[in-house]
Amino acid sequence: MSTSTPPVAAEAVAERDPRLSNKDLVPLEDQHWGSYNIFAFWMSDVHSVGGYLTAGSLFALGLASWQVLVALVVGIVIVQLFCNLVAKPSQVTGVPYPVINRAIFGVKGANIPAIIRGSIAIAWYGVQTYLASQSLVIVMLKFWPSLAPLAVNEHGFLGLSPLGYIAYAILWVAQGFVFWHGMEAIKRFVDWAGPAVYVVMVLLAIYLVSKAGWDHISLNLSTGKPLDFGASIPVMLSAIALVVSYFSGPMLNFGDFSRYAKSFDKVKKGNFLGLPVNFLFFSLLTVITASATVPVFGELITDPIETVSRIDAPFATILGGLTFVTATVGINIVANFISPAFDFSHVNPQKISWRAGGMIAAVGSVLLTPWNWYSNPTAIQWSLGILGGLIGPLFGILIAGYFVISRQKVWVDEMYTMSPTGRYWFVNGFNPNAVWATVIAGVPSIASGLVPSLIGQAKWISDYSWFIGCGLGFIAFIALERTRPQIKTTETETLTTA
Repeated sequence: MSTSTPPVAAEAVAERDPRLSNKDLVPLEDQHWGSYNIFAFWMSDVHSVGGYLTAGSLFALGLASWQVLVALVVGIVIVQLFCNLVAKPSQVTGVPYPVINRAIFGVKGANIPAIIRGSIAIAWYGVQTYLASQSLVIVMLKFWPSLAPLAVNEHGFLGLSPLGYIAYAILWVAQGFVFWHGMEAIKRFVDWAGPAVYVVMVLLAIYLVSKAGWDHISLNLSTGKPLDFGASIPVMLSAIALVVSYFSGPMLNFGDFSRYAKSFDKVKKGNFLGLPVNFLFFSLLTVITASATVPVFGELITDPIETVSRIDAPFATILGGLTFVTATVGINIVANFISPAFDFSHVNPQKISWRAGGMIAAVGSVLLTPWNWYSNPTAIQWSLGILGGLIGPLFGILIAGYFVISRQKVWVDEMYTMSPTGRYWFVNGFNPNAVWATVIAGVPSIASGLVPSLIGQAKWISDYSWFIGCGLGFIAFIALERTRPQIKTTETETLTTA
């Protein structure tokens, strides 16, 4: 990698239009994260209640153990490769996701993917906080059974019990506290949270295996009829798609974190350790732990919070419960707090700081009353089906724009000017090709996620909505740029290239 001029030049700072910049959106001067920090980021993404359930669910699809292993490896390697792709433009330039999109969508048009991504994050931030709070309620009731009357919804307000509000408020404040102290505080939290879950998971697995006996442990958690090889192929493909879809949010957001890395090599090493290596080991621990719950508790338990709540030792219960809650808080911060902070700050940099953007997302998540929204299948299907269906197209367009059309060239200073003669002004600040590619890819992607469930036919298509959107976005943007080019790469002044 080489840079003809530094991404941040002292003389260029004064030339940045204030409508496009603040201290959080300009290129970083200090990129100091190493491979371990990227590794820890992925540990926080994987080591959550959702990650536990996702990994465990693959072993209950009727597949043989080796087929599940193949699906896990293929799925997580795809995630690793895509993360390396989305990481590079932000790491090379030192800018977050919404800013690098100015080189693709235009200096004004970049607000389109920013608002879409921020809206998705608000929804999931509330849901993840709610799910973690419900886990906290289980732990609280384990130690203070007298609180049970407060856990009844009929005594609550707007669909949530008093104890539910207390648990939600505790986690909402805790997440806000960590976030408010900035990226370095978040980095320290993430560096600690991921390994902490490993320690607890290993101890939990050892405890349950010792109670069950190794002879009673099976790596096959399938509860359905075993599938023959031909029938297992589409199920394996669906399992691969499930792994990729689960990580689709963090994949799109990854540039917000890769910008802090010392080098792209550090990012690639961290991704390798944090994704294939970490995910497979975590999945193995998940299966061993879940398998041991059958002989120990008489039933298969795939929720780690419920598992630790069944343990008689109070210390083990509170340690395990709080650790998994902490892990879920970790993924919520890195996946659903930091990203909307950048997105909403990007809309109006001078009036909305990074911290203010994050708090907008946090407050919005409460106003959404996620406990009601999440329990309404129709609401969650339509809202996330529409917004989530655009994650794939936005990913495909960014990758096509940076690697194919721009040939990995970005004029950093040009992303901070509102001049009509600026390189990324395009048409009134918008690149029409990127806008149309979003529409062209977004409509089929959304339809593939919603229509099959509405008509009750071909539901398997929904598993591939991310791939459909990503592929169509990639192809549509390249085709439109070849037909009526907007992005120019012939000039050589002030560029960052790899």
